[in-house]
Amino acid sequence: MKKSMLSVLLAASSCLTLAQTPYPSLGSIERLDPKLDALLAKDARLEVLASGFDWSEGPVWVKGAGNADGYLLFSDVPQNTIFKWSEKEGCKPFMKPSGYTGVAAYGGEPGSNGLALDGKGRLISAEHGDRRISALGLDGVSGGKKTLADTYGGKRFNSPNDVAPHSNGSVYFTDPPYGLPGRENDTKTRELSIHGVYRVAPDGKVTLLIDDLTRPNGIAFSPDEKTLYIAQSDPEKPYIMAYPVQTDGTVGKGRIFYDATEGVKQKLPGLPDGLKVDKSGVVWSSGPGGILIIAPDRPDGPGKLLGRIRTGVATANCAFGNEGSTLYITADMYLIRIKTLAKGF
Repeated sequence: MKKSMLSVLLAASSCLTLAQTPYPSLGSIERLDPKLDALLAKDARLEVLASGFDWSEGPVWVKGAGNADGYLLFSDVPQNTIFKWSEKEGCKPFMKPSGYTGVAAYGGEPGSNGLALDGKGRLISAEHGDRRISALGLDGVSGGKKTLADTYGGKRFNSPNDVAPHSNGSVYFTDPPYGLPGRENDTKTRELSIHGVYRVAPDGKVTLLIDDLTRPNGIAFSPDEKTLYIAQSDPEKPYIMAYPVQTDGTVGKGRIFYDATEGVKQKLPGLPDGLKVDKSGVVWSSGPGGILIIAPDRPDGPGKLLGRIRTGVATANCAFGNEGSTLYITADMYLIRIKTLAKGF
């Protein structure tokens, strides 16, 4: 892949904060439906906040206490590091190791991946190398990291990828093979034959919810928590699935909410990966071309693609932050943001 002059200039540091104002810009917005104008202003632009990462992932916004400013946390999976970015301080390491605490080498993607905050304000992490879901208090007084789940049926997970905390205290997560040293062909360390989607109940019980997806990846709830969206990063089945959430916390039969096959055929960079849902129910998902903006067209039907935020590179994930109308995007070596007219959920 040919790199732009901007990417060449920015690749010199593993965490290069771009402090000049205005921030450098890249990419473009592809408008496919007039409804997109209510979500992204005509003059909205992508700002590059930091660069030089191996593979940036899993952004989550942390509100500041009192009058303090908030900040963004995000993973660099190969670097086994969580970085912190704020407007005042720029980008710096927040926690290393973030997902693998062993002493021997462990594959190319050992670190944390998806990050989220639960109702207690804890940082919930999907950890590749340690193959677990963990919780870390950010208040400085609640002790260290706690393992929420690392096995199902006595067997270790593959490499938990993304997380979605529920308001009742449960945590839902996906478990594809990307963090295993040999990925899906890992015969030495892999213990589970499926790529599952699981739920960790508040009492610690782990339930397998979905066992028939080939590459479950990003995961998020609708605003009313009645629908669970799961992105599948399989080039043969690049779907965003939607599942009804039952009263007992399990899910019903899934349906294809969006099929990204056309974008794959066009060889646009990226696959369905991390995703978020705004307060109106619109899905903002990484996928072929960048961030796909998909509106529920009708109840229980497929979504409608309103447009793309084209980053020009394979895009991993996104998260709303600040006052709720700033979308932070992790895309390959970049940390990017764009102002929206939507409000994040």
